[in-house]
Amino acid sequence: MTIKIHSLQYSRAMRVAWLCEELSVPYDVIHYDRTDAYTAPDALKKVHPLGKSPVIEDGDLTLGESAAILRHIHRQHGHGRFTPGPGGHDLALHDEWLDYAEGTLIRPVGAAFWAKKGGTSLDAKTQGQIDLHMGHMDAHLSDREFLMGHAPMLADMQLCYLLAMARFAGVLKGAHVTAYLDRLLQVPALQRALEATGPIMPDG
Repeated sequence: MTIKIHSLQYSRAMRVAWLCEELSVPYDVIHYDRTDAYTAPDALKKVHPLGKSPVIEDGDLTLGESAAILRHIHRQHGHGRFTPGPGGHDLALHDEWLDYAEGTLIRPVGAAFWAKKGGTSLDAKTQGQIDLHMGHMDAHLSDREFLMGHAPMLADMQLCYLLAMARFAGVLKGAHVTAYLDRLLQVPALQRALEATGPIMPDG
């Protein structure tokens, strides 16, 4: 069955298409352009009451929230390929990173994004939070290629968008974090996904 991905321009839908590409899950992308105010059009509310993206239709299931979508598709088709096995602590640590992107990192990075869009400066508190998080990720990535080792997993697919947002906003810091984002952007499945969904950020 083909999954329908409702993809807002410059949105997190690339995460979902990336996983579908990795798993050879057939999908169709329904595109929505952002408004002049950089918001989603009202047409998305006909798919999901919140009018957010991504949203998928998988048979009779309509599902929002990209982390929930990634987990759903992976349960259905992944056979454990993009999460650590249940033994030890790796799965719990992976899930911490999976939820970290939109649960914690989005606050300071999102603020930096909107400051960039609006041509304003960041306050000292937000800048301090960005420095804290960039240092945290840079230290973690100092001895590994991806979050959990030598191959990208769901958490990497989730985090990539936030790092691209940070780069757009001019707040991406740390040699290891920067090299990590560059590695992610070279993953063939992500490159194919971006051909389907369009660029991650307005500057491509």
